[in-house]
Amino acid sequence: MTVNGIVQILSAVGLILLIAIPLSGYIYGVFTGKRSILERVFSPAERGIYKLAGINPSVEMDWKVYLKCLLLVNLVMMVFVYLVFRLQAWLPFNPDHIKNMPWDLAFNTSASFITNTNWQNYAGEQSLSYLSQMIAIQYLQFTSAATGFAAAIAIVRGIVANRSTTIGNFWVDLVKANTRLLLPGAIVFAIVLVGLGLPQTLHGAQTVQTLTGTVQTISRGPVASLEAIKQLGTNGGGFFNANSAHPFEDPSALTTLLEILAMAVIPTALVFSFGRFLKNRKQAVILYSVLTGLLLAGAFTVYAAETAGNPILHDLLGISGPNMEGKEVRFGPALSSLFTAVTTAYTTGAVNNMHDSLTPLGGLVPLLFMMFNLVFGGNGVGLINIIMYLIITVFLAGLMVGRTPEIFGKKIEAREIKLATFGLLIHPFLILVATAIAVSTHSGVSSIANPGLHGLSEVLYAYTSGAANNGSAFAGLSGNTPFYNVSLGLVMLLGRFLSLIAMFALAGSLVIKPVIPESSGTLKTDTFSFGMVFLAVVIIVGALTFFPALAIGPIGEHLQMMAGQVNH
Repeated sequence: MTVNGIVQILSAVGLILLIAIPLSGYIYGVFTGKRSILERVFSPAERGIYKLAGINPSVEMDWKVYLKCLLLVNLVMMVFVYLVFRLQAWLPFNPDHIKNMPWDLAFNTSASFITNTNWQNYAGEQSLSYLSQMIAIQYLQFTSAATGFAAAIAIVRGIVANRSTTIGNFWVDLVKANTRLLLPGAIVFAIVLVGLGLPQTLHGAQTVQTLTGTVQTISRGPVASLEAIKQLGTNGGGFFNANSAHPFEDPSALTTLLEILAMAVIPTALVFSFGRFLKNRKQAVILYSVLTGLLLAGAFTVYAAETAGNPILHDLLGISGPNMEGKEVRFGPALSSLFTAVTTAYTTGAVNNMHDSLTPLGGLVPLLFMMFNLVFGGNGVGLINIIMYLIITVFLAGLMVGRTPEIFGKKIEAREIKLATFGLLIHPFLILVATAIAVSTHSGVSSIANPGLHGLSEVLYAYTSGAANNGSAFAGLSGNTPFYNVSLGLVMLLGRFLSLIAMFALAGSLVIKPVIPESSGTLKTDTFSFGMVFLAVVIIVGALTFFPALAIGPIGEHLQMMAGQVNH
């Protein structure tokens, strides 16, 4: 590690905070009905949408109706984009004559983008028409991010309400998340990216003659617009197969810094918005401090591991220096390491380097972040997972000190604990069971390109990425098979919606309860001592659940590397 690299990482994290704090106030104002200086711009457009869609914005919904609307609209959107993928060869805006997607790949892709995962078992420039990229991929990148955002706001309303029955209007929250946050942010960011060199065109691929006299076909398209919402919506799917390692998606160190900021600002701002909803900004500061500590620990672990290099290369070939395999020289180890940590901490899934080429410890960090699934997390769902862990922590801490579990003025009873526990356990259950099935069947093993422990890490990473709705991958796994397309698609859908159902039911249980005044028996959650307990619960639960799989995956691979052993 170098001082320059350390400063780069710390400066980027500082910029995230600098943007997130004022953005949190804006988000809080939007979803509490406060008028802004842009009201004359947003309100007429929103009223037009409500009128066109037949929505009454004044209607309040209970948790069951809200959840029903959320699930129904996501089902309709998934079917719509599935049909687009299956029919794209006969639809317009297909200058490169891309063929229709096979059924299993179309299912995997539609499941991936409806769940904000953006896992890609295809090469975008070879498998999708421009129409598919725009009205299927980019469309879901807006709506899936807005769905998670709306869900988080609704659940927070349920927590802070005092003897209520409603948690808002799903359609209003969905529209506002798009019109007042994602759309304007993506438009501005896309214009900036075009100015920094990203293409934005509907012309087809261009054939050029290289300096050596050979002919090369260069893919292009509406890249900047996809890249903007890909990062702002914590989506991750790339226009090109190389994702943000491709120079048309991420041409310079400046664009990679902007993409890091875009991934991180909204989920970070949501933590501070949560404090505003609670009328307790200290709570937000505690959560931010703990989560940022985890983020920095992960980023510096990757940075240290990648700059230390591979001792086997030194012993066998005399090669010293950082591990630059799979990395772009224009970014360097520091920005590549930070991007790796941020894209998995915020469950985005975009990559500016190949995670499969990381050292074992470098690859362990993104795996752990996805397994924790709450180091800020994606738009909305990250905050939901944080709340879930907070409830579990309060319950465990209450047992240890003999106090009745109580959080944010609401008593936590058996129903809430059961729902939070279900939401917590569904994540490791999906990962570990799916991985076990894959490595014990011919269909699963036949796709593993690398032998030994690294091959297990590739499968474990794939299902962890799917369950966490992240979308990044260890590239050695050939995932475009019926087995992986279907199994990963199911893991993505169950990982997204089962936990959402549990947390909506929890919010429905809390919303009807009265807010009780704080007493001497109240366990305060806005102290650094509670923050440390919260951190311990996250680490211990993660270690106990996933350590056996990690021990025979990246940890075992690291021990092999240090012993000079090579997989056979």
